Amino acid sequence: MPGRTRSSHRKYGKAASTKVKAAMQERKRGKLRSGRSGRKVTSRKQAVAIGLSQARRAGAKVPKKR
Repeated sequence: MPGRTRSSHRKYGKAASTKVKAAMQERKRGKLRSGRSGRKVTSRKQAVAIGLSQARRAGAKVPKKR
């Protein structure tokens, strides 16, 4: 038997993907701001992180931070 098989469940919920999509669109328009400092977000990675953070706060299905 070769190792473990991958489970077929979704890692991220649909609500999480919509939050990330919204954050990405906001970044593209130049409207996305980071937390305390309020600086403009230009990084794609940071936009995804912000979207996932908002999804977590909203109670969407998102894996815990490592």
